Amino acid sequence: MGVLKKFEQRLEGLVNGTFAKVFKSEVQPVEIAGALQRECDNNATIWNRDRTVVPNDFIVELSAPDYERLSPYSGQLGDELAGMVRDYAKQQRYTFMGPIKVHLEKADDLDTGLYRVRSRTLAGSTDQQAGGPQRPAPAGRPGAPGGYGYPPAAAPTGAPPMPAAPPPGGRPGGYGYPQPAGGPRPPAAPAPGGRTRYWIEINGTRHQISRATLVLGRSTDADVRIDDPGVSRRHCEIRTGTPSTIQDLGSTNGIVVDGQHTTRATLRDGSRIVVGSTTIIYRQAEG
Repeated sequence: MGVLKKFEQRLEGLVNGTFAKVFKSEVQPVEIAGALQRECDNNATIWNRDRTVVPNDFIVELSAPDYERLSPYSGQLGDELAGMVRDYAKQQRYTFMGPIKVHLEKADDLDTGLYRVRSRTLAGSTDQQAGGPQRPAPAGRPGAPGGYGYPPAAAPTGAPPMPAAPPPGGRPGGYGYPQPAGGPRPPAAPAPGGRTRYWIEINGTRHQISRATLVLGRSTDADVRIDDPGVSRRHCEIRTGTPSTIQDLGSTNGIVVDGQHTTRATLRDGSRIVVGSTTIIYRQAEG
């Protein structure tokens, strides 16, 4: 069973009483969980052959209406999200430098249903393996070494130095933040005479995209059937090209692409799509 599915089942066990109000928010907890997984993947830094370090301190910025709905339950929801990150890191063999924390904050520039995730690596008194014992971590200053989007202030003994700049996909210019001076980098041009291959990955299974469009949904008529009660019969459609795009087909629960709740989005290699409680990874490559 996938990490996101287990997380959703844990939340369902907490729905009794007032915690059920969490699910009335425009932003669903499973969407935030998927964004946290992506934040780990985008900011994973290889220290040596056996050690890949990921952020352990996360801030989820929400619109004012969503924050008002979720903030009364932020402590419990934060603990559940931290547990999900720990499970995901264990699955991916990631390592933490300190305790895992997830905080909610209000962002007045976000509309209802939109959110951003920021992260940083805070060093605790000892290194933390995924699922290991937790100890308090010192507070960090955003914008300084150890701040959001930057490498930890000190490396563990025997590890190679951290890179001076954030890893690809990290800040600045990462998800939800301004691009570096000069604007976003244009997509790489295909190799002369090369042919682009497209596919998606769902729960470790690869599905080739052999034609211009691919419909995903719960119906047996869909090109790729997703057995998920949160997925509509014809949920969304991927169109390959330059660039490739995804379009919601009037589904009940919508689509989330790279952490953004949307009806249409441009896809790039590695884009993470969430439909219902299922995560889909979009892939493309030359050759």
